[in-house]
Amino acid sequence: MKRFIALVTIFIIGVTNMTLSYASTDPDPDVLKVALLPDENAGTIIKNNKPLKDYLEKTLGKKIELVVTTDYSSMIEAMRHGRLDLAYFGPLSYVLARSKSDIEPFVALKKKGSTTYQAVVIANIKSGISKLADIKGKNMAYGDRASTSSHLIPKSMLAEQGMMAKQDYQEHFVGSHDAVAIAVQNGHAQAGGLSRPIFESLVERNIISLEKVKVLGYSKPFPQYPWTMRSNLKPALKQKIRSAFLNIKDPAILKPFKADGFAVVTDKDYDVVRNLGHLLKIDLSKF
Repeated sequence: MKRFIALVTIFIIGVTNMTLSYASTDPDPDVLKVALLPDENAGTIIKNNKPLKDYLEKTLGKKIELVVTTDYSSMIEAMRHGRLDLAYFGPLSYVLARSKSDIEPFVALKKKGSTTYQAVVIANIKSGISKLADIKGKNMAYGDRASTSSHLIPKSMLAEQGMMAKQDYQEHFVGSHDAVAIAVQNGHAQAGGLSRPIFESLVERNIISLEKVKVLGYSKPFPQYPWTMRSNLKPALKQKIRSAFLNIKDPAILKPFKADGFAVVTDKDYDVVRNLGHLLKIDLSKF
């Protein structure tokens, strides 16, 4: 088993098997373990990001292992225990990981010149829901508990309407952004929240039909998903990694991120996410 793991360059790890593979705490490892956010099907994520893997191997001169964990929590734990070198987090999962790990954000995806994005709340057309307030008394689908745009932001949008989960509506966690949209389309939930870029991609790919699903509202802008790295990596390697991401121009690499490129960000940019905890009366440290 150990030999098999050593040979695999792209693998999926979950809560049950995370003890099988550990990233070195070496500040300049020969192999970099790079985690991608589990916001869609793992097989799709791995396949779509092969161009990124090839680019990083060529640019950094190191072997790259792409990792997709079973959920956000296992990704945070993998980073906390030093099993990852680089990780692509959602804003909230980054904030949670940062509170438990010695990591730092270095770039965030950029689209149309901006490093911010929005979440969207959608509803099944047959549900009779026409505005956010109509979700009261209904079933609301969220993705992962540690997701920003498929949980925290949509939940804050309902809170601003005076609606709190379990009191004014029932919440259901279905795991991923695409699962939220499909649950709403199939009528398993009357409404749901997810990332606007992912929702629009699902519509473009004809996975979601606007004849069955409608948009109720968009959130205000929030900082984009950050790429992070272990803070104890060698300074020269950190700079090389940062430059590699800032110089990505290949559409094949950028397409899975629905981005035009990457731009520099700092930890302070994510204070707005931390502040959501106060609005929702949630202790983010307990996620």
